[in-house]
Amino acid sequence: MVDIDADSAKVTFPPPFVYLGMLLLGLALDRVLPWSINLTGIGRNAGGSILILAGLLYGLSAAGLFRRIGTDVKPWKSTSVIVAEGVYRFTRNPMYLGMALLYAGLALLFSSLGAILLLPILLIIIQTQVIAREERYLEGKFGDEYRNYKRAVRRWL
Repeated sequence: MVDIDADSAKVTFPPPFVYLGMLLLGLALDRVLPWSINLTGIGRNAGGSILILAGLLYGLSAAGLFRRIGTDVKPWKSTSVIVAEGVYRFTRNPMYLGMALLYAGLALLFSSLGAILLLPILLIIIQTQVIAREERYLEGKFGDEYRNYKRAVRRWL
């Protein structure tokens, strides 16, 4: 369990664990699915590698920006500022987008139909249990500043 700040979005679990758990569940699901996908060669390797690289770049640049500005990346900790520069000019959730791209890249590299099928469910969980809480918290804390940012920048892409 995490130590949740009173002034926070009150997310009670580390989101990366959700991505990892769903990936592992998808890989396990591959063993019982009646169908499979057989991705081979350069397409699988290149596609998976590109998604992984994009995911790492988005996620790590967003986390680095948070650290540089002095706000915590953990959604159960207090947020001190709205970050609207760097990758946050293009997406309000670059860390979650980065994790989703990393997940999709790994699913491709593993040729995992189970992981691919679970991706929409994973994104719904992140949207409803993490992002929605964060957005309510940020809107309550920062008011019009956050609402203006929300109108100007898309949630995912």
